[in-house]
Amino acid sequence: MDDYLDRLARFVEGTRFDALPATTVAAARLVLLDTLGAIVAGSALPENARLAALAAARSPQGRATLLGHRVRADAFWAALTNATAGVALEVDEGNRLGGGHPAIHVVPGALAVAEEQGLDGLRLLESIVAGYEVCSRLGGATTQRANVHSHGTWGTIGTAVAVAKLAQAPAAAIRAVINLAASMSPANSWTPALDGATIRNLYPGRSGWQGILAVELQRCGFTGLRDAPSDVYGTILADRFEPALAVEKLDELGKGERYRIEQNYFKLHACCRYNHFALDAVMALRRAQPFEAGDVMRVRVTTIPFGERMATVEPVSMLGAKFSIPYAVAAAIVLGRTDRAAFEPPALGDPRIRELAQKIEIRAEPTMSPRRTDAPTAQVKIALSDGRVLEATTTVPRGDAENPVPAEEIVAKFLVLASPVLGEPRARQAVDAVHRAETLKEVSELAAVLVPEKALSR
Repeated sequence: MDDYLDRLARFVEGTRFDALPATTVAAARLVLLDTLGAIVAGSALPENARLAALAAARSPQGRATLLGHRVRADAFWAALTNATAGVALEVDEGNRLGGGHPAIHVVPGALAVAEEQGLDGLRLLESIVAGYEVCSRLGGATTQRANVHSHGTWGTIGTAVAVAKLAQAPAAAIRAVINLAASMSPANSWTPALDGATIRNLYPGRSGWQGILAVELQRCGFTGLRDAPSDVYGTILADRFEPALAVEKLDELGKGERYRIEQNYFKLHACCRYNHFALDAVMALRRAQPFEAGDVMRVRVTTIPFGERMATVEPVSMLGAKFSIPYAVAAAIVLGRTDRAAFEPPALGDPRIRELAQKIEIRAEPTMSPRRTDAPTAQVKIALSDGRVLEATTTVPRGDAENPVPAEEIVAKFLVLASPVLGEPRARQAVDAVHRAETLKEVSELAAVLVPEKALSR
């Protein structure tokens, strides 16, 4: 008798580019572009440059591009290196329905394997759509435990599914790969992210590596449990795992039901998604009723329960600042911006931001949830020295599929992120290559424009 894993495996096997709706293909291209921008920008951080050098040295005969660098590695090391770089700046997309970041767990592995094997762009897009769908659906079926970080958990399956799809594996093999990958899922806590420890950035890198390995292990004859997701997520990583949710309306995809890759969100603030609810409200207030940071007496942010864990007033690192609501809100008020510069030196040491952060109170509201679209996710009240109290509420942040921005805004985001590494002309070439991804005879044509023309001095 078929179960949810059989249905997911058959869905993956049956996914065909020529049967995908035009809206799904357009969404896949945009998600691919956004993810590549996050990887290229993150590649310039010193630790990621050194990781790329290590990857190239460890696999000198590799044929997969390390994005942002003029070196290559094998698919394992390329997936690990590129995925790690892609989360470093907290600008990679995510999926509210899945409660995580499917693309950074699918794109790096699929891209590396497709390039290594000389596959075309059509196969790449096909695999991304399939891997993203399964990854998000398993995430949505999982209610993870309070301190379990979703990065890297079901992402291992996302990579494995995409790579199995590239190999045109039959449903039985895909099911086996899902079970192997589930038993290899990393288990990690939120603590490193909240403390600003960059080992957290390896979560999707490690899951990418293990997702590729799961496909190879299946070919070697290794066996997994009959239902490994229920075992791992239902007993270790989650309070609840509901297989039925993983296949809900699966048969209606493309027939009125949108693919998950069409229901994602793009990050328009360079920090943790859980900051975005308050930041949208703050930026709306700054536009509607201009005021100066020096006029602020106090700020009250009421938001989702997890917000209480993001209440650190004096983060000591870039990553820590990206997971601090007081810092992010203070930076938005003082600087009027929430891009990556708001979380880097000299902003990190700006005394105005540090002083204002001390005046920001975080309150939790149990009814607020990051997955809801019918209720507020944050309420911000700003008391000013002239007696005014400004107030704004966010329900769905800008960039979410339920509050979308024009595709041109995501393209502009990519150019801002990628141009400092690639140069603007090459960044625009990358945009063009992604826009015609399904026509590329080999994925290497895309990878070739995701490195600078000349080596950068680091």
